[in-house]
Amino acid sequence: MPDIHASASDLKRSDLARLTGCNLETIRYYEGIGLMPDPPRTASGHRRYGTAHVERLSFVMRARDLGFTMEEIRGLLSLVDRGSHTCAEVERMGRHHLDVVRAKIRGLHAIETVLAGTIARCTGADTPDCPLLDVLNDGQRKPAPIERASE
Repeated sequence: MPDIHASASDLKRSDLARLTGCNLETIRYYEGIGLMPDPPRTASGHRRYGTAHVERLSFVMRARDLGFTMEEIRGLLSLVDRGSHTCAEVERMGRHHLDVVRAKIRGLHAIETVLAGTIARCTGADTPDCPLLDVLNDGQRKPAPIERASE
């Protein structure tokens, strides 16, 4: 495995992928949408990545792991790239994201409550009556037929 502290232009894209655990296509995607800077190229046109690329990609991946959207990551990177960010700016973005995460958790708890209660009413019997299907059909006994256009 290459040393991430080797010279700033020693890594191929495959090395960067291996070091970070990121898929090659994902690296290409991040480059394409501007989250990753274009790496310098050798005289023969091969890309060479350095420690800064490893750190940037690791930042993006960790932010994705924490559920930040691409636009939120772009905003965070913009603050970092500007070089004059304050903790207060970053905290505002983090607090907003935390609010979004908490709202999603509340929504998932509501889903869990409905599913758990509905499944608890299932009998498991060999009958077409099923509380889960009833809930999915909004109380209807059978799904409405899907009309297909005549050919």
